[in-house]
Amino acid sequence: MTPLIAVAGRTGAPSKVSRDEVAFAGKRYLHSLLRAGAEPVVVAPQTFHGDGAAELMQRFDALVLMGGPDVDPSRYGQTASAHVYGVSPQQDEFEAALLHGAMTNGLPVLAVCRGMQLANVVLGGSLVQHLADLPNASSLVAHAPGEFPVGAEFVVHEISLAGDSWLARATGTRSVQGASFHHQGIDRLAPGFRAVGHAPDGLLEAIEHEEHHIVGVQWHPEDTSADDTAQQGIYDTFVQRAKRI
Repeated sequence: MTPLIAVAGRTGAPSKVSRDEVAFAGKRYLHSLLRAGAEPVVVAPQTFHGDGAAELMQRFDALVLMGGPDVDPSRYGQTASAHVYGVSPQQDEFEAALLHGAMTNGLPVLAVCRGMQLANVVLGGSLVQHLADLPNASSLVAHAPGEFPVGAEFVVHEISLAGDSWLARATGTRSVQGASFHHQGIDRLAPGFRAVGHAPDGLLEAIEHEEHHIVGVQWHPEDTSADDTAQQGIYDTFVQRAKRI
């Protein structure tokens, strides 16, 4: 059976494409999953009641949390700085519910960029709201192109992976070139997560949960997976894991 992968959808404004708001997921995520032999299913943003999210996730074999706007800082006990953008408490709650639903069902989760940040916050961690505000900001490698969030699509930098990590096995290497586009990062790592990947400047780039099947990457493997076998390997191995569970 082809595994069904739930992709937590996002809401887009009405446009010439649709007179109504649209629920969507990025094609690069979907194509990466299709190349891996899965069938991606975009789950429309919604409000769950009771065990609704867990019951919905029983229909799926895994969950993908995409990149996107910032997580509401109130979820980790902070007030939003001037650099925080695109906050949607409803979207945060929707994705958090799907994450808990996947965990309840023991499903694999691939959390990308914002998805990794959200998973960290939901499970008890916190974020750096703006990397440029860090005391060592001048020594950081570029994690986004130009004047965030506009400009080129991404920058590419090295990520070093722990040799015994799932990600090292999935990519077949301990050093990958990741497409990066973010202005936030993990501050306090949530209990249960292990840090398994770092940028050359020491910024945390990858986490894996020690109990649940959750892998988080701060970069965007789907941006280069069509041409980079290491990045496609993340999706391939993720889908293989979904088939086994």
